[in-house]
Amino acid sequence: MKLGILVTTDKHLEHVLGIARAALAKRHEVSVFLMDTGTHLVADPTLTGLAQLPGVKVSLCDHSAMVHGIAMDGLPTQIACGSQFQNAMMNHNADRVISL
Repeated sequence: MKLGILVTTDKHLEHVLGIARAALAKRHEVSVFLMDTGTHLVADPTLTGLAQLPGVKVSLCDHSAMVHGIAMDGLPTQIACGSQFQNAMMNHNADRVISL
């Protein structure tokens, strides 16, 4: 199973991490897409650590990051800076999507 997690706010990092870890424990693939104020979460090392786990893909909307003043220099290479296309692909490929 493939789980998508759409993150539009910076208020639920613990939920994102918990849901992702629970899905990984059941051998599911996890895709996380950050947009709007959710892009602030790339500053947290626990999120960047999640992006480095096997079975996890993390991407963010570079437009949202720019609007919110998020520095994208130095992000791990596992975090893809892209557009809403990555969000659309996550939704297309996921069996289930959770929005936080």
